[in-house]
Amino acid sequence: MSVEFSEDPITTKKRLNLNDRRAIAEWLLKESKNGKLKHGSVKEASILFNTSRSTIDRIWRQARLCVANGDMLNVSTNLAGRVGRKRIQVDINQFKEIPLCRRTNIRSLSFAINMAKSTVFRRVKEGAIRPHTNAIKPHLTEENKKARLRFCLSMIDQSTLHSNPMFIDMFNYIHIDEKWFYLSKKSERYYLLPEEEESNPYRSCKSKTFITKVMFMAAVARPRFDVNGDELFSGKIGIFPFVVKEPAKRNSKNRTVGTIETKSILSVTKDITRACLIEKVLPAIRSKWPASTSSAPIFIQQDNARPHISVNDLEFMEAAQRDGFDIKLCFQPPNSPDLNVLDLGYFRAIQSLQYQNAPSNVDELVEVVEKSFNEMKIERLNHVFLTLQCCMNEVMKDSGGNNYKVPHMNKERLERENNLPLQVRCDVDVVNQALTLLQQ
Repeated sequence: MSVEFSEDPITTKKRLNLNDRRAIAEWLLKESKNGKLKHGSVKEASILFNTSRSTIDRIWRQARLCVANGDMLNVSTNLAGRVGRKRIQVDINQFKEIPLCRRTNIRSLSFAINMAKSTVFRRVKEGAIRPHTNAIKPHLTEENKKARLRFCLSMIDQSTLHSNPMFIDMFNYIHIDEKWFYLSKKSERYYLLPEEEESNPYRSCKSKTFITKVMFMAAVARPRFDVNGDELFSGKIGIFPFVVKEPAKRNSKNRTVGTIETKSILSVTKDITRACLIEKVLPAIRSKWPASTSSAPIFIQQDNARPHISVNDLEFMEAAQRDGFDIKLCFQPPNSPDLNVLDLGYFRAIQSLQYQNAPSNVDELVEVVEKSFNEMKIERLNHVFLTLQCCMNEVMKDSGGNNYKVPHMNKERLERENNLPLQVRCDVDVVNQALTLLQQ
């Protein structure tokens, strides 16, 4: 009697398939004599077919019964339908009745639906329950929504407004904003080897509430590329720290009296903002802006923070008109960080690079932040400007609100395929709806 084995080797698993069971039965019949197995055949079969002795015994009893009755060899398991432990399903109606405040973690959710935490975790991995992160957004009044609609409509090319609307290229807009950068985070995650000590690196400060920090003003414009995709203008105007250098007033273990040390300006006023714009931002614009477009108006967009100066500030206007440049200030709508490329994502990208270093003082922090700003890829900056246009489209769909999810358009894939658009198109119905709301 020939023994035919299945193509796949038999391994320890929950259930053998029919071909494997038949191969085992034929081998046992070959080893038997007058309906009895040779001594040690069960153990030998268990090793040969890599399965348990109890399974071998069950198959042998079936095979011997078939031979005794003169029937065809049948060693199937005779299991009907789905067998084994039944899957625990999530009751959709019961799940929807649970308040969202009780769905913030697996422990609370499992208690609310009377289910084991491990079962809930498996349902999450399978996709039956979807994790979701919810962020608080700025409260908007009706006037705020109208201002947002007017701003979005002003960014549409007026020649295409009623036919095939699309946003302007935004090459003449510079976005500025301020952000605190901290020397270190309160809590940091590291990946260690088993033999490494958990206390390393040792980090300490006098108060976690007052971690050393420095405010920076960043200024960026949209990058420019030629027809071959080569860089013409990086769009990085600069990032400028609000710090002051002054001599130490007394001796300490770290420095002697009179040593020049860098200190962070913790209270930024309009005078300090004006000085930064006139002495740092404007010279950087003049030195880096493409000469071919220096005569066209350049708009510096800022938010409505109190330390920001007015668009009609005489001292700034006088400095902004020098050397043939026409630079103007403008405000973005109130409570609208989603309409500034720095708040929309570029600051987070810079900060992620900054946290990959470990500065120990203000001078090192300034150096690290400036290095992160310079290392940031200009393609990422161009992507954020396209994201801004997508967000403005969503703002108009939401009637000026901010209850939307930041859209994605697979910019990296489009860039690899050389299909990345310069401007985002709008639906003409959405634009007409926004115009109607403003007329009302």
